[in-house]
Amino acid sequence: MQHFMACSFMGVLGSVLTFSFGMWPESLTLLLVAMGIDYITGVTAALSEKRGLNSGFGAWGLAKKGIMLLVILLAHRIDMLMEINNLAMGGAIYFYMANELISITENLGRIGIPMPDRLRQLIEVLKNKK
Repeated sequence: MQHFMACSFMGVLGSVLTFSFGMWPESLTLLLVAMGIDYITGVTAALSEKRGLNSGFGAWGLAKKGIMLLVILLAHRIDMLMEINNLAMGGAIYFYMANELISITENLGRIGIPMPDRLRQLIEVLKNKK
């Protein structure tokens, strides 16, 4: 019975996700991976700076990531309404992916992991474009 419930739950979850996002592009998977890495590197950076962990700050970071996913969901529904294929959703995904990648590299710098100067310069350019 427990196996049946677990399979049923996963089936319903998969159906909801498929309905919500229509399809699951690799770019969305990459964004989710980047979000996870950003969170982990942010926690690691806070610990390495001996600032400690703040549950309110961590919860706020997770809430922001959830809101990003809601914006992507909204963008997908706009694509569906306008009958265009992945234009708004793709743009939202790549916008947030750039944001996450910048944050990851900043966290790596805070941790003390060396980065090539060229990469550091590129990040500064991207940060200034925000």
